[in-house]
Amino acid sequence: MLRPGSGRRGVLLVAAAAVSLLLVLVLAVPVTRGGLAGAWCSLTGSGCAPGEGPPGGKPGSQDDWRLAMDPVEAATWGHYLALGDSYSSGDGAGSYLPGTTGEDGCFRSADAYPSRTSESFDFAGGFGFVACSKHKGSQLLEEAGAEDAQLGAVDEYTSLVSLGIGGNDLGFTPVLRTCMVRVPLVSGGVCQGQEEDVDRRMRAFDDTLDGIIAEVRDRAPDARLLLVGYPRLFPEEPSGMYYTLTAEDQAWLNGKVRAFNDRLRSAAREADREIAEEGDVGSVEFVDVYTALAGHEVNAEEAWLNGVVLRDLSDGIQVHRSSFHPTAAGQRAFAERIAARIEEGPERDLYVARETVDSAGPEVLARDLD
Repeated sequence: MLRPGSGRRGVLLVAAAAVSLLLVLVLAVPVTRGGLAGAWCSLTGSGCAPGEGPPGGKPGSQDDWRLAMDPVEAATWGHYLALGDSYSSGDGAGSYLPGTTGEDGCFRSADAYPSRTSESFDFAGGFGFVACSKHKGSQLLEEAGAEDAQLGAVDEYTSLVSLGIGGNDLGFTPVLRTCMVRVPLVSGGVCQGQEEDVDRRMRAFDDTLDGIIAEVRDRAPDARLLLVGYPRLFPEEPSGMYYTLTAEDQAWLNGKVRAFNDRLRSAAREADREIAEEGDVGSVEFVDVYTALAGHEVNAEEAWLNGVVLRDLSDGIQVHRSSFHPTAAGQRAFAERIAARIEEGPERDLYVARETVDSAGPEVLARDLD
């Protein structure tokens, strides 16, 4: 079945015919922006106003190629796949799953937000946990076609994808190491001195993120894709030192996390706007966890983040990978934000292709997701 509004399945012949018909209809349609846009929507299914959708009956009706679902239904009719880096794998939370530790381990935790999310909702196709510590977004794209690639677990019967990625692309750990492993009175300003490099890496990651979103959408067009942000590490208004980090250093690090989250939010909003305007299925949504650890930042008495852990290695002192990563309690706070997003959905109707749902029987959904 050809899905209206889906550029992936359109053909040039249909587009040419639509243009010819539109030229004819112009004579009968008021020459206004709304009139021409409505005609184009009716003919091609694209360029529709959000919520209007393409032809084929009332959106979500029996005559439409799409099936309207509430937010939870749209997230749980198929598989749930959890992709991402250490903040998504649960590195630092303990309770690691067998076979995921070691020098090159992914450190997937039974207390990580993906594990908790899988237990909070009844996913018809089960749960696949492929997030991996130390992974970058660029690595997800480079390995997309390889065996055991994170993106390789996503398919047309995936109904929910959570993705937390980008911290390693920006070099959060090296940035923290540079900030901390110094004598502050001698090396003042070394932390903020990384601003230009961090901002450059943020801009470069924009294309990487767009590529990942496109890959997920191509593999699982009906899925709800949740882009999970990163938490604030220090209090909103830091005071005093944290190890070698001054209050100014802490505020700067908070600001870089907030700025990165803003880029993730913008990317999700733009991708979802295009889906709505095309009258397509699925969604791309941002999950804001920036304040999820408020009152429990790394220097709090009851911290939900691991404190700094330094390793004295032969090549110099390094900040251990689990430093500044959420504990089990921090991951629980993330899971609450994820659950709220799943239940609320985007501020628009959600649709899934009837053909996909109808073919998603138990035998089709019963496969190894990891």
